[in-house]
Amino acid sequence: MSSIPVKRICWDLNKKEPSWYDTGCQICRIDPTGHYWLNLAYFLEERGIPLVMTNPMHVKRSKELDDNLPTKHDRKDALVIARLIKDGRFSYPRILKDIEAELRVGSTFRGKLTEELGAVKNMIIRWLDRYFPEFTQVFPTFGKMAMAVLECTPFPSDLHQKQPDEALSLYRKVEGFRSPQRPKAVRLIEVAANSIGVTEGREMARIEITTLVRCYHQLESDIESITHHLVELVKTSVEYEWLSTIPGLGDTTVVELLAEIGSFSHYEDPRQLIKLAGLTLRENSSGKHKGQKSISKRGRKKLRAILFRVMMPLVRYNEAFRKLHEYYTNRKVNPLRKKQSIVVLCGKLLKVLHGISTKHKAFDAQRMMKDIPSLRGAM
Repeated sequence: MSSIPVKRICWDLNKKEPSWYDTGCQICRIDPTGHYWLNLAYFLEERGIPLVMTNPMHVKRSKELDDNLPTKHDRKDALVIARLIKDGRFSYPRILKDIEAELRVGSTFRGKLTEELGAVKNMIIRWLDRYFPEFTQVFPTFGKMAMAVLECTPFPSDLHQKQPDEALSLYRKVEGFRSPQRPKAVRLIEVAANSIGVTEGREMARIEITTLVRCYHQLESDIESITHHLVELVKTSVEYEWLSTIPGLGDTTVVELLAEIGSFSHYEDPRQLIKLAGLTLRENSSGKHKGQKSISKRGRKKLRAILFRVMMPLVRYNEAFRKLHEYYTNRKVNPLRKKQSIVVLCGKLLKVLHGISTKHKAFDAQRMMKDIPSLRGAM
């Protein structure tokens, strides 16, 4: 591998497509920066030109080997990257296609919309803290009635001298909301009568809350629509039939997992998935000092977050994973803390997902726990 030179790619501004010139080369190498490398990657893939990728962290940590200086410039980076390629320290990126690309793009966009929804929600809370701080005493969460109130009567003065039936008639006019709760309307009028909210700048504040409520509804609708589309799309995949047999694993979770992992057939061993999620154990020991082991956190951060998020309900509602969690935390030899047990179970889940997907078999709780003698026959 060290004898393989590099095929150099150059962009010609007078042409719509990039051109390349050969220097006796066999592969093209890149140091990825954001999303800018994707167009070139697909271009090379279509033309059968192999593409390799260096890890930016490897480049950063090896650039001081020659001059012992933390300087950075394009000439030095090019030299460092070329030497990493010469030593075989590169990887082949997997170019997503068909349903894998659809799920990745859709799931990423859904995540961004969810972040925007959270930002809008925080802006609404900030607005309420200024103009109607007692609102959360009646509506601790943003349900349908809470949003109807913000749409029709956002200020305490809007409820002044109003009877509960008058307020309820206003809320019923909101599209998609027909059954407001009378006790909450009564309580809202009571707290509004003694509100300490700001009374200045209400004209622009009304425009602000109207815009925020409209954005909130629009984002909720968009997220629901794209989630439905993604679920319908993932049901056409080969893995869905088998992944859906795991109790507690919902359709949305299957979408997120396949969007991050892709098809399980690309991985020969489940340990590759554990490494991809950054769940591989790392050790920091020297001589007689034995440091504590912890997960490496190298890999796809979002995948690791999905696994942690899905494991909590699995431990609660899936009997097999609950018994494993109890075993790991209560065993006599080397009992694990609860968080350590969750980490182990995340790796276990990846092994189970890989096994049932590649072998085309439904989830079997007995088989999952057969390597633990005390749990055999527990289900």
